[in-house]
Amino acid sequence: MSNTLAPSAVQALKGAYKGVFKISVMLVAAYLAAQWLSSILPAADYRSLPLLGNRTAVWIIAELHLMFAAFVLGVPIFAFITEIIGVATKEKRYDDLAREFTKLLAMAYTLTAVLGCLLLVLFIVLYPKFTSYLSKLFKPTWLLYIVLIFGEVVIAYLYWYTWDVLQGAKKYWHLFIGVMVNLFGTALLFVADIWVTFMMSPAGIDDAGNLTSLWAAINNHTWMPINIHRLLANVAFGGAIAAAYAAVRFLNAKTEEERARFDWMGYVGSFIAIAAFIPLPFAGYWLGREIYQFSEQMGVSMMGGGFSWLWILQAMLIGSLFLASNFYLWLGMGRIPGAERYAKFQVPMMILLTIGFIVWATPRSIMATSAEMAAMGGSHHPFLGLFGVMAAKHTAVNLMILTTFFSFMLYRRGNRIPAVPWAATAKVVQALVIAAAAAVVLGYGVYSYYVPSNIRIKFSIYQVAAVLTAMAVFVAVDIPMLKGAKEFGAIRWGQIPARAQYALFFLAISFTWLMGLMGYIRSGIRQHWHVYGRVADESVNAYTMTHGHATLIVSGITIVFFLLVSVVFYLAARQDREPA
Repeated sequence: MSNTLAPSAVQALKGAYKGVFKISVMLVAAYLAAQWLSSILPAADYRSLPLLGNRTAVWIIAELHLMFAAFVLGVPIFAFITEIIGVATKEKRYDDLAREFTKLLAMAYTLTAVLGCLLLVLFIVLYPKFTSYLSKLFKPTWLLYIVLIFGEVVIAYLYWYTWDVLQGAKKYWHLFIGVMVNLFGTALLFVADIWVTFMMSPAGIDDAGNLTSLWAAINNHTWMPINIHRLLANVAFGGAIAAAYAAVRFLNAKTEEERARFDWMGYVGSFIAIAAFIPLPFAGYWLGREIYQFSEQMGVSMMGGGFSWLWILQAMLIGSLFLASNFYLWLGMGRIPGAERYAKFQVPMMILLTIGFIVWATPRSIMATSAEMAAMGGSHHPFLGLFGVMAAKHTAVNLMILTTFFSFMLYRRGNRIPAVPWAATAKVVQALVIAAAAAVVLGYGVYSYYVPSNIRIKFSIYQVAAVLTAMAVFVAVDIPMLKGAKEFGAIRWGQIPARAQYALFFLAISFTWLMGLMGYIRSGIRQHWHVYGRVADESVNAYTMTHGHATLIVSGITIVFFLLVSVVFYLAARQDREPA
């Protein structure tokens, strides 16, 4: 081993040892604490927690744990993507950016582990019978989960401490370690999703709840859809939190050089966040389809029953994310020489996004008095009710995705003029594919009103396919067209209004709020079941809370999460200020 490698290798091994030791101590302490509490409390299938109640306490800790887990899984993916861009472009600033965000992980790992151990104690003490049942079914996966946790900690420390020495010709070894960190993180996500999805769509058990096939229980209806949905959501969430960190540093910057650095960081973080966010609704449709296929009753309850109004809140949040991301991009164009020529597109795009937002947030049935319903001729408004069905909402969201993608492409092209002789033809092709996709989306959206629901559902597949195809063709044409392009001038990093940074805060907060809301819907649609249709929740907390109560708890969780994240931000910023 070379002299330069030895100190970093020793540091990595020491750090890994400390990390593994710390997590081992926390896990053992949590288990012993749970066993001690269980021994001094009366034996029971359920135990009650004063004040908060079992369900609320478990929900708060579980949601905070999942948010930090999403952070520590999303940020390494974000950092790895950025590091690859640095290798491809040979620009050191991308490598520095990846390293900047990787250092946020140390404190976040600790908070994730602490919350996870606290959650384990709550499960064992408050729900002993069900925890024992689930543990018995999935014991091999629990052991695998622990192995993966330790493996990720060791590899994450290697990834961090070998950054300096694995440069140049050795850089590919560092990328390999980055691949391993993300493989372990993704495997952790997939294993944890086994237990969550089994509770929603149980498989591999008989009528008495006994295991008949472990693989069938793992590969249930919703396992893979939630895996993909959460993977995309984690990348989007990690990018949004990273962008919020950059926004904090930008607003506190003392020099133009610092402002330029953190402005660029915020842009890269938001770019990756929104790039992952754009396909997220498609993954959501897949998950919804699988829920309907498993249990039509659960699907109807989710979309048209007691939880339907929460989807209006979801639509408002996602619509706001689209508006905020476009707002940030348009403000960012102010620092790009030549981008002013695209300002003419902003008003039409804002109108389209606003109309899409309104349609998406329109409920099918409204809360009305008997007199109002009599005046309307029923619970559905004769005109506005048409926009409350999924045919209209699928159309709206696909057009919003297409519009946001177009904003990205205009931003990317802002200060460049294509130099290739076929540029004019390429632009016509790009315009035609965008127009064709919009026509397909709109055409199927209108036609959906004239066909039965079982046929209408298939139309959403064609709409999604049209949008994805248009985006793929547009990018495939854009990359060679802009190769060797002339530039109006360099991007003036740092010269962006402060309100753009507040847009980044808004993105991070909205993503977090949305994660909490969707987590409640996913869990709540099980209603009074631990395992839907198989194992009933017979505790005093087995009820569906009101929407007002649920949204207050989600909001409280979001506030607590950002208070904890602010500590992570502070420690990372202080590390920068400390002398080397």
